[in-house]
Amino acid sequence: MVLRDAGVLAPIGVDVVDEELHLFDEYLLQEKGLAANTRVQRLHILRPFLEELAGPGCTGSMEVTPEKVRAFFHRKLQAWNPASAKVLASTLRSYVRFRGACGDRVEYLLPVIASPASWRLASLPETLSPIEVAQLTRATPSDISSALRAHAMVRCVVDLGLRASEVVGIGLEEIDWDGGTIRIGRSKARRVDVLPLPAPTGLAIAAYLHRERPQCDSRLVFVRHVAPVEKPIGPGVVRRAVREAYRRCGIRHTRVHMLRHTLAKRLLDGGGTLKEVADMLRHRALDTSLIYAKVDIPRLSAVALPWPGSAS
Repeated sequence: MVLRDAGVLAPIGVDVVDEELHLFDEYLLQEKGLAANTRVQRLHILRPFLEELAGPGCTGSMEVTPEKVRAFFHRKLQAWNPASAKVLASTLRSYVRFRGACGDRVEYLLPVIASPASWRLASLPETLSPIEVAQLTRATPSDISSALRAHAMVRCVVDLGLRASEVVGIGLEEIDWDGGTIRIGRSKARRVDVLPLPAPTGLAIAAYLHRERPQCDSRLVFVRHVAPVEKPIGPGVVRRAVREAYRRCGIRHTRVHMLRHTLAKRLLDGGGTLKEVADMLRHRALDTSLIYAKVDIPRLSAVALPWPGSAS
């Protein structure tokens, strides 16, 4: 199981907390259809809450009370910003609904879990400058381990705006070399999208396939370089490649997701529309892409009103 491999869950039967997490994971997968990464995140958040409920040596049921929920939520809010705390609230509400699906009377707990105020679209997306993007794509020297794989992965994120989980899920059959397209079938939206494959990205992938990828039975493009090579790699390999590229070119960032923001800004700066940004980033709703209107400076300047009292 993905979550066990990620170290979130211990073998079933170890204690009541692990058993409860296992059941909650099954609920998130079967009833809610959540992706593995989302489930990993929610179980990481929920584990300390369940451990507090269980206490040392607990083998019976764990009682969820409003007081325990408020106390846990309050402690977490001291270290989390409002935007991140919304994930905490969502996780706790999801767990309460799970307990309700199991037959517990927990409807009175939902009003206790209130999301912190966090105005939608209030923040400004962080992006890299064109110079920084160019530096990032040249920041993988040939003398490091798995250099061609790292370079190809970075190009997939920079040029296509792929998530780390989507990069490691690319299959050999999903690249149409003649048509210059790539099919993304393991996206967050659980749909298949066909994107144009930029020449630099295609060249980077081809160089990796011809010169560095070990021979194996796996049909994934990116594989492990140490035994067992057939075992799929995780999104952490992509994140590490991007973080190391940041470090080598002196960019003080670590987040892969910033490169999706950067691609959106590049599309808008080149005359693209928000609809084209939504299509490229594979957003299920155009509304998700509205935040990028805040970095579309040319169009914002065209509709800006003169400052009161100014000469213009």
